[in-house]
Amino acid sequence: MFEPSRIKNFVFVQKIIKSELMYLQKISLANFKSYEYESYVFSERVNCVVGENGIGKTNLLDAIYFLALTKSSISNQDALSINHEAEYMMIEGSFEIGESGENITPITNNQSLITISIQRGQKKAVLRDKKAYERISEHIGKFPVVMLSPNDTDVIRDGSEERRKFFDGVMAQLDSEYLENLLQYNRLLLQRNSLLKQFSERNYVDDLLLDIYSDPLVEVAVKIHQAREQFVTQFLPLFKKHYATLSDAREEVEMIYESEVGAENFTQIFRKNRPRDLAAQRTTMGIHKDDFAFEINGFTLRKFGSQGQQKSFVIALKLAQFEMLSQQKGFPPILLLDDIFDKLDDRRIQQLITMMVDGTFSQVFITDARPERTRQLLDNLGVEVKYFEIVK
Repeated sequence: MFEPSRIKNFVFVQKIIKSELMYLQKISLANFKSYEYESYVFSERVNCVVGENGIGKTNLLDAIYFLALTKSSISNQDALSINHEAEYMMIEGSFEIGESGENITPITNNQSLITISIQRGQKKAVLRDKKAYERISEHIGKFPVVMLSPNDTDVIRDGSEERRKFFDGVMAQLDSEYLENLLQYNRLLLQRNSLLKQFSERNYVDDLLLDIYSDPLVEVAVKIHQAREQFVTQFLPLFKKHYATLSDAREEVEMIYESEVGAENFTQIFRKNRPRDLAAQRTTMGIHKDDFAFEINGFTLRKFGSQGQQKSFVIALKLAQFEMLSQQKGFPPILLLDDIFDKLDDRRIQQLITMMVDGTFSQVFITDARPERTRQLLDNLGVEVKYFEIVK
């Protein structure tokens, strides 16, 4: 167990939990991936999903993620979440947000029923208390969630797109205006790229027509860039604090936001870049080319960081996300821990368990293929633990 000084950074979260709490009370699934028809009622503290590998444990966590963010944590295509023998899928869950007392039991509750359904060949439907949102994006951030999974180190090893995707996901739950700007940028980018391709195929250029897409694209790009800069300024101290705790402050880590959009004369540079865009048949400058450089002791983390350092880096990113969401929402997000006991060493596992006990985390979902190990780790937590065994 960690000494009190090792966990003092998380005291503020305990105070938040004692004033307000959010948790998923129950979920019902119909034709979602490996599930035909299932319903579960959850503990507001710790929920352990156990069973053999390949049985559907991760799919249950993915359903919770889908319910909160209207998309899968695994696949970019909604249709892949429909059971292969079915024509539709549905997820329905009941969230509760309310004031809480010292025992972290809600005193006053505000229940919301969220329903997400997909019919093959049709658009996704998202309802709150049986009423559809005007825009699905309005749902994002209402029921925040943070997920730790074995593939998280891809954000370090893969290209810039993976890092942008991670930080866009973090910011989307924090700032609805940022999400709307990002969606608008992606629409404009798609339209501008389509136009550039048409010009190349037809061997002519209509500069005025191209300006109709270029000018608003640049305008939104500048807004997104400013939001990302501000976010990094707030996020970086939290991230560094959590990494120092995980590593006993043995290394110095850095996260650097890299973007061409920050140039004072970006609008002029973007215009001068038009011949290059026409030759490439796509937009070659903009916030869709941004990156976040990860460093350890002044060196590139991807090349020079050990596996342990990379894991600590990713966990620190997720803990900083958790803390930032807790601060801005007024309650902790739901935490999803997918198959982490096999991937983390005893020390990092112990820290996460300590945070479950001390009140840092509120509702937690854990998957594990070894029930006996889970019970050994969690049975003496001193908080409510509920087990769900998934069988064929």
